[in-house]
Amino acid sequence: MTGMRRLPCLVVLALAAAPAAASADVFKLYGEAQGGGMYGSGIAGTLKDDAFFKKARGGAYGVLVGARFLIFDGHISHNQFLNGGETETWTQFTAGLAFGMDSGTEEEKKKGEGGYFEMGAAIAFGVGTGAQVMPPLDNSQVTDKGFLLEGKLGIGKHLSKIFDIGVSVPVSWGYFFKSGAANSTDNQYQGVQAMGLLVLRANVHLF
Repeated sequence: MTGMRRLPCLVVLALAAAPAAASADVFKLYGEAQGGGMYGSGIAGTLKDDAFFKKARGGAYGVLVGARFLIFDGHISHNQFLNGGETETWTQFTAGLAFGMDSGTEEEKKKGEGGYFEMGAAIAFGVGTGAQVMPPLDNSQVTDKGFLLEGKLGIGKHLSKIFDIGVSVPVSWGYFFKSGAANSTDNQYQGVQAMGLLVLRANVHLF
């Protein structure tokens, strides 16, 4: 429940930053290639020691595609985790609020260059597999499902009007379910997880 209390604080901070947002985008599509690491831990529940992100923590890489309208953001991400054992995967559907601020000279901003800082808060639903996915993905491969509250910070540089490079740090609290009897509290647990990712982003500014 601590994570649930912290998320409103992130929203308030994001709203406070909104007047300073320098991005003039009304609507854009974007995609990211990501690589870095993940740490996770179970914090409550019968299966907290078997938490998905606790077992999967280690190296991480993946992709993300999304759309942003004003401050409303939605995206789908897929990450794979390398920890010396199985290659676990996590696919997440996320919706929330996102705000950004640009830095640099006026000339840099006209060229789409300079730095950026961004932050966001969101709710999400995700599914995890305890091994590499064998297409097509079906329910028999899913080992964990969860609802999450997520806060994210990012910082980086605009390389052009299309490409950005930077670092993204998503942190989340989740309520998870192990595959099995969905109405049994024995297969439920809570966990926290965080990733530090180097991000290469491509933006399509529609208007």
